[in-house]
Amino acid sequence: MKKLRRDEPCWCGSGKNYGECHADFDRKIETFRKKFHKVPPRSIIKNEYQLEKMRESAKINIAVLDYVGEHIKAGMTTEEIDQMVYEKTTAMGGIPAPLNYEGFPKSVCTSINNEVCHGIPSSNIKLVDGDIINVDCSTILDGYFSDSSRMYCIGNVSPENKKLVDVAKECVELGLKQVKPWGHLGDVAQAINDHARANGYSVVRDVGGHGIGLEFHETPFVSYVIKKGTGMVMAPGMVFTIEPMINMGVPDIYVDEDNGWTIYTDDDEPSAQWEIMVLVTDTGYEVMSW
Repeated sequence: MKKLRRDEPCWCGSGKNYGECHADFDRKIETFRKKFHKVPPRSIIKNEYQLEKMRESAKINIAVLDYVGEHIKAGMTTEEIDQMVYEKTTAMGGIPAPLNYEGFPKSVCTSINNEVCHGIPSSNIKLVDGDIINVDCSTILDGYFSDSSRMYCIGNVSPENKKLVDVAKECVELGLKQVKPWGHLGDVAQAINDHARANGYSVVRDVGGHGIGLEFHETPFVSYVIKKGTGMVMAPGMVFTIEPMINMGVPDIYVDEDNGWTIYTDDDEPSAQWEIMVLVTDTGYEVMSW
């Protein structure tokens, strides 16, 4: 890292002098580095202008998921959900981030029952009474990304599946409570894992959350199976997703060989996931998208 004088412009692009902006931040980071903690690179620390642009993107993301929640129902195809997402996102000036991302063919991920994530919308897949579905929505606005997902219960969902959906949401809420400046991502992970396991569930190991903002997926990879006090230090200005995938059965998963995207539970048991996008602040956190 280039060492700056206090009167030089800060590396974050805020326009402020380094001394009044990130000088104290860098000293704190260096104390963690010397103790061999994993610290965030400067490239993922957002300035206030970037954060405001991300908030504007998130407004669209939230509105789209609200819109889906108002209209989703049994008998609807997942292709219809995709059309809703595309039309609502573009009407508000955004771009659906999944569309053509690394070859993904649709504007949103729709994952039903034993599908863990990355379900591809199709006119051949129709929602039926009792389904649980995750709708994972991501938005680009003026080059800034937002991302969140919600579970929807279709009609008369079994008590077992309803509990899974509820516990998955509780896991996110408990993980969020652990987000604080200069804590560790492992603090979030252990709170999530402990609650899932206490309810007889497992947490997917191989897929997790991610940094976000200037790109769809940034450093860090956010695991939910690491221990408290481990993982990257959470520093003010970091933005990442909390999105644990909670399985009713074993944590093992596999990828659909035909489409190369959809991930399923290995034992065919249901899975549930909620996702929020979180900013680490000087005093705690800000939920940017949900």
